[in-house]
Amino acid sequence: MLLHKHLTPELKSRLERLTTSNGWTLRKAIQSGLDHGDSQMGVYAGDSESYALFSPLLHPIIRDHSGHDLSGHTSDFSLDGLPQDDLDPTGEFILSTRVRVGRNLARYAFPPAIGARDRAALEAEVVQVLSRLRGHLAGEYHPLASLSEAERRELVHHHVLFQQSDRFLDSAGVNRDWPRNRGIFHSADMRFIVWVGEEDALRIISMQPGSGLAQTYLRLQAALEQFDRQLDFARDSRLGFLTACPTNLGTAMRASVLIRLPHLSRRPDFRARCARLGLAVRGLHGEHSEARDGVHDVSNATRLGVTERDIYEQLRTGIHALMEMESAARKRGHPKAAPGN
Repeated sequence: MLLHKHLTPELKSRLERLTTSNGWTLRKAIQSGLDHGDSQMGVYAGDSESYALFSPLLHPIIRDHSGHDLSGHTSDFSLDGLPQDDLDPTGEFILSTRVRVGRNLARYAFPPAIGARDRAALEAEVVQVLSRLRGHLAGEYHPLASLSEAERRELVHHHVLFQQSDRFLDSAGVNRDWPRNRGIFHSADMRFIVWVGEEDALRIISMQPGSGLAQTYLRLQAALEQFDRQLDFARDSRLGFLTACPTNLGTAMRASVLIRLPHLSRRPDFRARCARLGLAVRGLHGEHSEARDGVHDVSNATRLGVTERDIYEQLRTGIHALMEMESAARKRGHPKAAPGN
């Protein structure tokens, strides 16, 4: 755990006397790491101020995790000059495509620290913005606390209902007052989703069946252009968009595909191959889950120190390489399956 690596007794003594304007302390920031020895980072931010006040701890952890020197972060959503054709038009490999970003609002504490009154105010402000969306982004907002059983079943069917956060985030305080002032917005076709009040104030998601990465990406870009005109997001010139978990800093973007790789994933070096392509691998149902029938969730591994354009290009290039490797593995056979694949 990076918390234990970087939090020395001397640093702890210096930082434990500090408190942000939202009441976030070192103890609250590291509580999840203290509770769960298998945590990767062991620390969460309660607000924008946390990243400055506790920077003697957070910045070394962020540098260690990301490999980025924190010299600055830029944003670039342009796809000019990049290929935008369908990666897998026959549907042989890719089941679905998803691109999401996390966002917090500058004037509010983040979900680990936000109070009940501010959580209600944040929800109301966001719902007003969502109600002004038009065209293919227009949709309906459903507060979690008032979902009917029929609405719940429909959202589960479309794989867009979020639940209470896991034990790591629970220790960080994210589940307080659950499920009040949390909700889900979705477009009529379920291809544009906004989660309000999960790990970050907003998770803005574009998704669709098949391999239309460019379509999925550009839909998200169009939505963010509208949000940027109406909401003041928490961001920093060195760290990019500020998130509750430091692993999401920077673009706060995760672009992923569900992809069939039954032969390639049986190779012992499958995950190492993905890592060399700048890709991270999860199971069928996300982090800490197993693959099923050779289907894996493959995404960009880096969020900080790269642009959104970089993420698109690297994912597209990497997925194309994996499809070629899978085709080659099918032709020549494969070794004994590796554990977990």
